[in-house]
Amino acid sequence: MAQDSVALSCDYQFWMQKLSVWDQASTLETQQDTCLHLAQFQEFLRKMYEALKEMDSNTVIERFPTIGQLLAKACWNPFILAYDESQKILIWCLCCLINKEPQNSGQSKLNSWIQGVLSHILSALRFDKEVALFTQGLGYAPIDYYPGLLKNMVLSLASELRENHLSGFNTQRRMAPERVASLSRVCVPLITLTDVDPLVEALLICHGREPQEILQPEFFEAVNEAILLKKISLPMSAVVCLWLRHLPSLEKAMLHLFEKLISGERNCLRRIECFIKDSSLPQAACHPAIFRIVDEMFRCALLETDGAPEIIATIQVFTQCFVEALEKESKQLRFALKTYFPYTSPSLAMVLLQDPQDIPRGHWLQTLKHISELLREAVEDQTHGSRGGPFESWFLFIHFGGWAEMVAEQLLMSAAEPPTALLWLLAFYYGPRDGRQQRAQTMVQVKAVLGHLLAMSRSSSLSAQDLQTVAGQGTDTDLRAPAQQLIRHLLLNFLLWAPGGHTIAWDVITLMAHTAEITHEIIGFLDQSLYRWNRLGIESPRSEKLARELLKELRTQV
Repeated sequence: MAQDSVALSCDYQFWMQKLSVWDQASTLETQQDTCLHLAQFQEFLRKMYEALKEMDSNTVIERFPTIGQLLAKACWNPFILAYDESQKILIWCLCCLINKEPQNSGQSKLNSWIQGVLSHILSALRFDKEVALFTQGLGYAPIDYYPGLLKNMVLSLASELRENHLSGFNTQRRMAPERVASLSRVCVPLITLTDVDPLVEALLICHGREPQEILQPEFFEAVNEAILLKKISLPMSAVVCLWLRHLPSLEKAMLHLFEKLISGERNCLRRIECFIKDSSLPQAACHPAIFRIVDEMFRCALLETDGAPEIIATIQVFTQCFVEALEKESKQLRFALKTYFPYTSPSLAMVLLQDPQDIPRGHWLQTLKHISELLREAVEDQTHGSRGGPFESWFLFIHFGGWAEMVAEQLLMSAAEPPTALLWLLAFYYGPRDGRQQRAQTMVQVKAVLGHLLAMSRSSSLSAQDLQTVAGQGTDTDLRAPAQQLIRHLLLNFLLWAPGGHTIAWDVITLMAHTAEITHEIIGFLDQSLYRWNRLGIESPRSEKLARELLKELRTQV
């Protein structure tokens, strides 16, 4: 062992002198001498790495004070970089010098210098005389050489990582965890280089058997930042691995989405849908672990805003995008529904998950009644496997809130007695915190309002004042109360669908919009109606035109 150490020290001095000579001269003789010694120098580098990896960075500097100079001279020699595996071994050696936790400015500066050298190795764009002579001799133009070198290097490392992933418990063939960690550290300053993408992907996808995460946190953070800023594009499988292996990255992706949604003026649902799809979160959420975390963040936002309509609408759009991604990934669910919605009845989740487009319109009423029965059992009878209480059932229901809007339309378009199941469904959707007695009272109010609206639909003329009187049928004077909000939405639906509704719509809305908050609520309702009609293929040119005109006018006033 001591003899090996002495021999390495002697070799070190020899190669330090050689590199100095090669660095100072660029004659043909020097280049020939370099090429003659490339294999020997690579073998020296390999022995050097075997010694360095057993030491910490401080010990390395004490043992080889000029190691930085030696490696730098080698890194700036194009012949060495081009030879066999020398470039890869140089990277390993440099990584051994990095201080994982720098204690002073000197160590921090050393880390920065090493990152700069690593960046040079993998993305060198210097095409000096030596490179020109070397590549011309091989028949390549300099501009083609370095990209090819980088690409081959990256593919070689990516292939080695994949083999490492498939080796299982065959420790002889597995890449050492230290090397994997070093590779992730090396990639940090190079993340946005397109040619490095295969290596980044391989690092994310290839898991080791270690109990602790071996990839560097700064690697995860750099990759996530580049993804969010659209500086790199990775396969969805790699993005999923990133968010599964590094929770802070997933949380930051969600916060980035929230920032987009709340920045500037209020967004229409079409724009919100574009933001959500562009975030890759619905696609990644096909993995239950990611869905549960994303859903929990939506839950927190909902509770923090006391059930803000904008948050509810965003949850509904996200759920729609998620369901589309789920269907696109596989016609059959890879995971049981229970893994996505663990606190609610699987049968309820299955019914809500149905796309109304796949159900004949003549069966919509029957489906809505079935949803109401399942929800009521879960909320009031605590059966069907529900163990999260009313809030969990409501939280599941709002994910698929389009069903609630369909209830209002079904009730307004039917001349029959309003089914109790549908009245209950609306009362629960708008007032999840209400007890049985309060919910029953809301059902009575809604039934009375529906009766008045049905009578008015048969009238030859409509008046804004009459509709305003209907709006005051609720005994609760709090305009923000669930019952009042429900009645307002029934009136808006009536204006959109009633034959004479368009003639008095603006007058009614003017009387209804007492506050900016209610105005925003009405804007949200109209936008959501247009969005849902388009999605379900519901064609009503008159209603759609009226909704767009009202939206345009209201938006100019807020």
